[in-house]
Amino acid sequence: MSGLIGRKIGMTSLFDEAGNLLGCTVVEAGPCVVSQVKTKEKDGYSAIQLAFGERKEKSAPAAAIGHFKKAGTTPKVKTHEFKEFTEELKLGDTVSSDMFVEGGFVTVTSASKGKGFQGVVKRHGFSGVGEGTHGQHDRSRAPGSLGGSSYPARVFKGLRMAGRMGGNQITTENLRIVKIDKEKNLMVLHGAVPGPKGATIIIWA
Repeated sequence: MSGLIGRKIGMTSLFDEAGNLLGCTVVEAGPCVVSQVKTKEKDGYSAIQLAFGERKEKSAPAAAIGHFKKAGTTPKVKTHEFKEFTEELKLGDTVSSDMFVEGGFVTVTSASKGKGFQGVVKRHGFSGVGEGTHGQHDRSRAPGSLGGSSYPARVFKGLRMAGRMGGNQITTENLRIVKIDKEKNLMVLHGAVPGPKGATIIIWA
């Protein structure tokens, strides 16, 4: 399996050859630098570590600066390992969107948008409690009874309650590559990619 590290640019829409309007996501696919080559003899498994995104040297840890200097490159923002890479790569090589073809399919992994601490209506789709009449006071968005009394005298695990929402790792499979701009390392994917604009994404092929 091979892939790239990229960045979500935003969403747009394109017409296909049949005249259908497609909702698409524009992503920046690379370029990525091979920052480490792991082997079974030395590391116990084979993998290629790719690095993406420029980072100021003054804000990078000393260990990271030394790590990237071995590859002959500047400090990067994100690194990720890819096992069983289809190409034979060496330390310091550059990988770009050339590895993908229009009409192919990719899988994208990213963190979804973080919503912060949310109530049960937004987080779980609760309908609220009744009408705002008959003496009710600010109860329209309340979760209602938790179901626990003297027995079982506790709240069961997994009960749908208010809490942090979003920010989870999401994988979207089988996104078709509609268009590739190899000069700018941009790809247009048919469908939605998790995460906000500017989010770092992992593109699998």
